[in-house]
Amino acid sequence: MKFNIKGLGVDVSDTMRKRVEKKLGKLDKFFGDDVTATVTLSPQKDMRTIEVTIPIKGGLLRAEQSTDDFYTSLDFVQALLERQIRRHKTKLEDRTQAAASFAELFDSGEYDPAEEETIKIEKVKKFDFKPMDPEEACLQMELTGHNFFVFKDASTNETCVVYKRKNGTYGLITPEDM
Repeated sequence: MKFNIKGLGVDVSDTMRKRVEKKLGKLDKFFGDDVTATVTLSPQKDMRTIEVTIPIKGGLLRAEQSTDDFYTSLDFVQALLERQIRRHKTKLEDRTQAAASFAELFDSGEYDPAEEETIKIEKVKKFDFKPMDPEEACLQMELTGHNFFVFKDASTNETCVVYKRKNGTYGLITPEDM
């Protein structure tokens, strides 16, 4: 696995670069040499955030952690990625039950499927999409007390999502033109 390590607002030292490569290098057993992991280090107030994105066939693996230390954040990110890989591996095994299609994404490794929890949907909500602008959607989200809100953008007529970020600001997810 290759690494693209960058710092936002911080210089990445050689020591930190080696630590990232050593820690995330443990995930090499799941990937080939052609996979590139993007690692972003960024300080935010008194927190140190590490975000790792690894493209795989059919999607992305992404983990982000914030603690008061980059090294602790790195440990947590590595554990999160291992859980995501195992969950993805189990999902692929269950879906296809064919080792040949699974081998394209991961090499076989030690894994106990009993460790992982299953996904259970407890509640389903249905509602009408009312065309509105993103600012109005943020207000509606605050009124409902949720941390995200799905709406139809009045100007583009596309389904979008606004969400509240950890730092108190808002984010907007829009569909990408194909």
